[in-house]
Amino acid sequence: MPIEITMPRLSDTMEAGTVIKWNVKEGDAVKSGSIVADIETDKATMEMQCFDDGRMAAIVVEAGRQVKVGTLIALVALEGENLAAVKALANAAKSAAPTQASAAATSATKSSNDSTSPVGAPASAVTQTETRHGMEGFPAENAVDGDGPRMRASPVARRMAEDHGLSIQSIQGTGPAGRIIKRDVEQALENRSAAKSASTSSATHATLAPAQALAVSTSGVQTASSPLALALPGRDVALSGMRQVIARRLVESKTTIPHYQVTMKFDMDALLELRASFNTKLASSGVKLSVNDFLVRACALAMAEHPYFNASFAGDHVRVHSVVNIGVAISLPEEKGGGLVVGVIRDADHKSLRQISGETKALAEKARTKGLTVQEMSDATFTISNLGMFGVEHFTAIINPPNSAILACGAAVEQPVVRNRELVVGTQMQATLSLDHRVIDGAMAAQYLASLKEFIEEPETLVI
Repeated sequence: MPIEITMPRLSDTMEAGTVIKWNVKEGDAVKSGSIVADIETDKATMEMQCFDDGRMAAIVVEAGRQVKVGTLIALVALEGENLAAVKALANAAKSAAPTQASAAATSATKSSNDSTSPVGAPASAVTQTETRHGMEGFPAENAVDGDGPRMRASPVARRMAEDHGLSIQSIQGTGPAGRIIKRDVEQALENRSAAKSASTSSATHATLAPAQALAVSTSGVQTASSPLALALPGRDVALSGMRQVIARRLVESKTTIPHYQVTMKFDMDALLELRASFNTKLASSGVKLSVNDFLVRACALAMAEHPYFNASFAGDHVRVHSVVNIGVAISLPEEKGGGLVVGVIRDADHKSLRQISGETKALAEKARTKGLTVQEMSDATFTISNLGMFGVEHFTAIINPPNSAILACGAAVEQPVVRNRELVVGTQMQATLSLDHRVIDGAMAAQYLASLKEFIEEPETLVI
């Protein structure tokens, strides 16, 4: 039976992917573990791995083309299978209607005595398709049996859905290959609760209709340019899939989250001195701590003291998370599509500076070369964006939903400061919190920054 390679779902927001390039040609031998293609998702460009030995029998989707998740993009023939027959099957799937492709597949199966899957058949007709490829090597999103579609879902997710009267068919999965997991059911319950709340208060808020219409009109990525702008000489640069998602999510964040900002200065001399001391002692181990490593640790410990900075707005309630996961913004080179991705340091409040440093460096390197997996970019509860390394002294950042806060860190700059009523040279850094006012008010922001200031200005507390 030839193996189908389909466009996998690699993030909770991914609806389509683009084949950037194929690293193999039709007829080439492929082995388990070999990289067969580069795929651009809605967040990054990632390598697609093969999980079986065989030959690339047919490339169905050529490089540069964007297709929906779940679309057949290639077929791999296993040992002993007829390459020509498999390729003909793929050609039939591309040129014929789904039902015709299914008939062609059945005919090819009978005539060649090979066990081939009905490529191109509609979901309701697929009963023996073996899908073992994709970024993570997971099977197809839905399984189908004689009783109709059976959604892939974890046992916990199924039980939660049944307990709350939710149809598993109505839930969008965000797990590997679209699998429905616990957090998907929780999100569906939150959405249902929010919808009920909105319906009961619609009359009271009827006067907000114009504002809502404005929000809708500004929430799209594409906006009309003025005739003057279109008339100016220049060139058009197509947005990559990731850039389109970044644009859409940032507009969504700014139009749906009531942002406000709070800034504080931190004395950095003690932290920089401790960092230099640690790096001297760790040099023989190849470890070099960055200022950002200290900031991740400090933010995580402060979040443990102020739980609402580790929370998300959920319609009619606030979800306070039980784990502290810090997202670190990573810039990508232009050859990888540019833009930013957020790598996640999980359980950051329980990790040492050395662990945080190692994980951050590994995530940044992988993001800029191979690309991060969806697991490596998921579940951040707070985000840090640091432009200080580029010399930027002050900026504000846009909240990364579903977070309630993001910290924008500037450069540590030598400047005149007053200490003990004397003017001296000190090193200070400005950091600005962007906050969701539905979750965090100004007094809470001030208290969090006070805790953060204590950790940063007394850095010994970060290693206790």
